[in-house]
Amino acid sequence: MSPPPPPLGRARKRDAQLFDPALCDAELVDVRTQFTQGRWSKARSLLVGTGDDWDRRGHRVVVLAQTPAATAWAREWLLAEPESADAATLLACAAVFTALRRKGTPEAADEACRRAAALLPADPTPWLGLLMLSRTFGTEEEFSRHFDQVRARHREHHHAHHLMVAKLAERNPAVGYDPLHEVYDFAAWAAEESPADSPLAVLPVIAHAERYRVLAAVHGRSPDAAAAHWSGRRARQVLRSAFDWWLEWEREDHPRNRVDLNFLAHAKLCEGRPAEAAALFHRIGSHATRAPWSYPDLDPHKAFLAARSAALGTA
Repeated sequence: MSPPPPPLGRARKRDAQLFDPALCDAELVDVRTQFTQGRWSKARSLLVGTGDDWDRRGHRVVVLAQTPAATAWAREWLLAEPESADAATLLACAAVFTALRRKGTPEAADEACRRAAALLPADPTPWLGLLMLSRTFGTEEEFSRHFDQVRARHREHHHAHHLMVAKLAERNPAVGYDPLHEVYDFAAWAAEESPADSPLAVLPVIAHAERYRVLAAVHGRSPDAAAAHWSGRRARQVLRSAFDWWLEWEREDHPRNRVDLNFLAHAKLCEGRPAEAAALFHRIGSHATRAPWSYPDLDPHKAFLAARSAALGTA
């Protein structure tokens, strides 16, 4: 295990960077700035350089696709290079976010994703776009089919597995706390099917957080219910295993590792282990994520800062 990082320091200045979806991808942050100004050549170089690192490609395309005028600049790029799979994929994902904002139609986004998928059949990213689209607009059958298409191309696709866990967690909310709920079985299966160094080792923790989101929204956020959810035998096991995995592997190279660390820090606080959460907050730095700090209906900014202060003893 590498030595711990230095204390956070100057936290207030870094608070302005909270919830940036680019996370710790400095190259992406620089390219995004230029892309929003219409200079798409840097985005082109970034995606070419990303190659078939599918998790990183998906992360970068999704972040660029959320930027203002992403559709206009991606369309300009595609006009200049009609056979570019990168341009088509970026345009397709931009169409997905336009549809999710209710500014465009799901049908148009679906068509754009399928066109992009045909240009580079090995790429799971257009299918990730369809997965995000069907998360809101599609049936469960469509959602499952799109997940299978992503997984067929990249078995450990991080973003897709998180979306699937969130979807499964929403099934049968009326039954309340159930340690045998299917979301836990899916997360355990996916973690076991992955290599030892895969960040999907943290997926069982994500399952508990997503199920907490659903149950708290339906049944209320009583302290007793929360304690039961996070201190049950299965919860303790998955939290211990995930934290031990992080101590050993520290997957700092994964583009979405801060997503996992936010979920794990949140879970450790809910479990009542602030010292372990503190180590995670040091690694998170300013790269907070809205989920799970917004669960079930909290202001994520206030919730994250309060949680960090409680863990680090700076409240």
